Amino acid sequence: MLKRFAPLVPLALVTLLFGCAAHSPVPQQEPKQQVSNSVTAQSSSVLFQEELVNDKELADFAGGKSYQLPVLADSILERGMSLIGTRYRFGGTSEAGFDCSGFIGYLFREEAGMNLPRSTREMINVDAPLVARSALKPGDLLFFATNGRRGRVSHAGIYLGDNQFIHSSSRKSGGVRIDSLGDSYWSKTFIEAKRALAMAPAAAPAIVTARK
Repeated sequence: MLKRFAPLVPLALVTLLFGCAAHSPVPQQEPKQQVSNSVTAQSSSVLFQEELVNDKELADFAGGKSYQLPVLADSILERGMSLIGTRYRFGGTSEAGFDCSGFIGYLFREEAGMNLPRSTREMINVDAPLVARSALKPGDLLFFATNGRRGRVSHAGIYLGDNQFIHSSSRKSGGVRIDSLGDSYWSKTFIEAKRALAMAPAAAPAIVTARK
């Protein structure tokens, strides 16, 4: 599906949100251009079990109704790819400049008719299925703790496939760009992933609210 996008663009660095602190640490080394697509053999049985559980959760959540995830993910990520290089702007929600949550909110609103919460702290609490890291699909939201407070979300991006994700980075690292989830910095700061597209409306736009 969207795996075809991964080799077409350079890998990138750090993202920060409206709620992404502008002082979040930036990795010192650029991620490698080539990211392995293989899954470690020693974890195969565990990963298989995780995917079974995850599939059941998603099926229960969707109630058997199709939410057209592949089509919406393609649309969201194609639009996101076209915005690579757009400058980082704290509080930005338009093509004039984005912060990390502003970038995600813009793509989901424009391409899927979904109004996600504005900040990362609210976005991580949307009532969407959690996704195991081994079962990530293009379009899934990724959340990170980049401000030094372990477990406290401060950054977010959208999974592309092939262990890569797209996000709006800091001013220093060039705005909208692509990074590898396999990079040590992102691997260590990763918190969780959610499949927000499971909540996508069939036709009319819907407002997604955070759990209180």
